[in-house]
Amino acid sequence: MNIKWAIDSNQSDVLIKSRHAIIAYLSGPVNIFNGYVDIQDDEIKNASVEFSLNVNTPETKLEQIDAQAKLKDFFDISAYPIISFKSTSFEKVAKNINFLKGNLTIRNITKYVELDAELIAINTYNGDKKAAFEITGQINRNDFGLAYQSFTQTNGLAMGQDIKLIANLELAV
Repeated sequence: MNIKWAIDSNQSDVLIKSRHAIIAYLSGPVNIFNGYVDIQDDEIKNASVEFSLNVNTPETKLEQIDAQAKLKDFFDISAYPIISFKSTSFEKVAKNINFLKGNLTIRNITKYVELDAELIAINTYNGDKKAAFEITGQINRNDFGLAYQSFTQTNGLAMGQDIKLIANLELAV
C-alpha cells in the first residue's frame, strides 16, 4: 500500500558545504519545506519536494574555519538571499538509487539539477510514524554566478569550486 508522507518543515534542514572553507547549517522558521514522498514496502515510489531557504536569516547556524569568511560573502547574496529548489520529476532506478530532478535557484539564477534521493529510515516515536529522507547533490559555483575566490581574497582558505547540498527531511504520515 502506498502511503503519502508529508514533509515536516519544523524538523527539516539543509546543510551546505564547500571544501575546506565553510559549513552552513540552514534551519529555522524562515525556511519553508513542502512536498511529499510516496513510500511502499520501505522504498520510495515517488516524491515531490520544494524548499526555500533564506541564507541571510539570523537563525542560520554557521560554522567556519576563519571568522573572515561570511555566509553572505560565500553565496554573494546581498541582492538575492533566497535559495530555492522545486522538483519537476522523480526517477527510481533501483531500490536505493533514486533521483529527484528539478530547478535550483541561487542568486536569481535558475538551473536544472539532478539530486540523489534516499530513504534513510522509518521509525515510530511516541506513537507517531516518522521517516527520514535525504537529498544530496554537488552544485558548481560557476553555474550560479558565484565568484570563485582566490586564496588572497579568503585569507588563505581554499574555497572549493563545488558546493555540496544536503537536505535532511523529516516526514510524517
